[in-house]
Formats: sequence, structure tokens, C-alpha cells
Amino acid sequence: MLIIPAIDLKDGHCVRLKQGIMEQATVFSDDPAAMARHWLAQGARRLHLVDLNGAFAGKPVNEKAIQAIIEAVGTEIPVQLGGGIRDLDTIERYLDDGVSYVIIGTAAVKNPGFLHEACDAFPGHIMVGLDAKDGKVAVDGWSKVTGHDVVDLARKFEGYGVEAVIYTDIGRDGMLSGVNIEATVRLARELSIPVIASGGITNLDDIRALCAVEDEGIMGAITGRAIYQGSLDFAAAQKLADELGAQRAAQKS
Repeated sequence: MLIIPAIDLKDGHCVRLKQGIMEQATVFSDDPAAMARHWLAQGARRLHLVDLNGAFAGKPVNEKAIQAIIEAVGTEIPVQLGGGIRDLDTIERYLDDGVSYVIIGTAAVKNPGFLHEACDAFPGHIMVGLDAKDGKVAVDGWSKVTGHDVVDLARKFEGYGVEAVIYTDIGRDGMLSGVNIEATVRLARELSIPVIASGGITNLDDIRALCAVEDEGIMGAITGRAIYQGSLDFAAAQKLADELGAQRAAQKS
């Protein structure tokens, strides 16, 4: 299982929010590119970037910081990016700049046709981000909860050809309250594409719990506040995930 460090960008800084509230941003670094290099040195095999300003503005905002991060890691590891992506030109520009996967969230829910077009135009590079509260999808930087059921939407988008679903439990994001394993597994079981868990990872116990259900279709877990505040040692988390994966593979053989 991939343990994926999150770099959330607000006003050019690396921050973390609590439950998506912009006013509750904690700045962890003024140099996102240096932070990217740090996680690469710690053994990260993928990075998760979010343009927070872009998510609220509906258009890219932190492009300078994103470009600096891509230049910092080069082609060593894939970068997945979400936030404010609303048109095909933006996707093409990001992919040309070196982003490996573009994550479409609010636009996928509000304009499914756009997601369908994106999957057709850029096969293999489009992920969908579904952020949910009590099983219902939220949009616009989590400021609005819709009536859409997360499982129903995920199945629909799977049919469009998305690479993976990033599932965030809003109620737990940034709260260090543990992963919603039950909801994540329920979603993964309904899909044939991978699910990436997000929201609530606190310590190695959460990594163990996620690895125990990896075979349900959960390919990775995004972690933010825990690795910045120190309740989770990133290198130890990835090492544990690799060891547990090797154990399961040995048992199967």
C-alpha cells in the first residue's frame, strides 16, 4: 500500500486545514518544494497536492508553488494534483508540466460531462475525488453537502474510465480521529478500480487497519496533519505497509 504525503497549498504555503475550513489553516512550511524533497528523501513514492485556493476559486491559483514542487521531484515519483480544475486546457497544461494524475472533484459532481470528456481526452491520468459526510458527497471546498450518494457516484464515474477514487471522510480530515475504515471498505467493494483513503490517519494503528483491508481494493492512503505534527512517522508508516504487504503475499503463495 502506498502511503502518500499531502502537500496542501494556500497562498503559496504548505498548510493543513481542519475539516476543510480555510480560516483554520496551520502553516507548516513556507517552501513547498523543500517539503516535497523532504518526503521524497523519506521514501515517498507519490505526492498528493491540493491547490486549496483553487478549490474555492474554481481555477488554478498556486501554479508557481506547484511548478516548483514538480521541478523539485523531477520524474522520480508521480505527483497527483487536485483543486480548481474545471476545464480540459488546465488538465493538459498540468500534465505537460509533469503532473502524473489530475484529480477532479467538485467539477465531476456538478458537471459529469466534463469528467467524461477528461477521461476520454487523457486516459490513464484522471482520478476523481469524492469527499463525503455521512455518505453524501460535498462540493465547493466542502462548503456544500449534496444529496448524491458517494457509492452511486463512484460507480457512475468508474464507467467513465477514471483511474482511481480518492475518498475523503470530511468529518475526520485533519482531526487526527482515525480512518473511517468501514465507509472506505464499503466503497471499495463496490468498485473494480482502486480506492485511495484520505482523512483521519493518526498513527501506525491506522496504517495497520488500512493494510488489513488492502485486498478489498484500497491501494493507498493520503496523510497530512499526522506526519506534519509528528503523531505518524512517515518513513516508519511506509516501511510497515511494505512489510505487511509482503507478509500477505507470502501467505497467499
